[in-house]
Amino acid sequence: MAKLGKRTVAAREAVDRKKLYKLEEAIALVKSNATAKFDETIEVAINLGVDPRHADQMVRGVVALPNGTGRTARVAVFARDAKADEAKAAGADIVGAEELVDEVLKGNIDFDRCIATPDMMPLVGRLGKVLGPRNLMPNPKVGTVTPDVKTAVEAAKAGSVEFRVEKAGILHAGVGKASFDDAKLVENVKAFADAVQKAKPSGAKGTFIQRVALTSSMGPGVHVDVSSVQA
Repeated sequence: MAKLGKRTVAAREAVDRKKLYKLEEAIALVKSNATAKFDETIEVAINLGVDPRHADQMVRGVVALPNGTGRTARVAVFARDAKADEAKAAGADIVGAEELVDEVLKGNIDFDRCIATPDMMPLVGRLGKVLGPRNLMPNPKVGTVTPDVKTAVEAAKAGSVEFRVEKAGILHAGVGKASFDDAKLVENVKAFADAVQKAKPSGAKGTFIQRVALTSSMGPGVHVDVSSVQA
């Protein structure tokens, strides 16, 4: 077994693994353990009472965090003509049609968010096996298939976060940076949890949000009292 470094050992010892911390306490603790030489991302993980194998228990959505994510997403837009010009004017990093599809099929995926106009979906549909596993496939349910590309691009640039439950019933998302003020991180986590709660599917029974944990890119996880996360 690899020997743990002093920083890792100290960070783990600072966390009581059996305790449920209030959100404000958890954020302060996670930030204090974020001692890497870069601005670590603060991440939230939520265990949901769903079985995503059933269609009526799938959870997905998008939320605009009130204080952004701390990073600027690279946005690609599949559009033609006037809509392509609109996307470029809104700040899209990559805009194209057939030529962009060809680049993606070659494995050239230099973007974090993907948006498409409805008329492009017959073409973009060919990319399902490439973009789907990366959670990048445009979808009208989360506003990434839309004729209003200007609003979609601006939302993606402003710090909107798309989420989708994994097979084990867990959601992961980055909700800010360690350099953020505690209050801003609290607002972002609560906004994210609220969006997840509103996305509760019809097939979900019992307690929907079961467990919540926070961590930084290089730090240990901290268990959070669910009641302190919900608005």
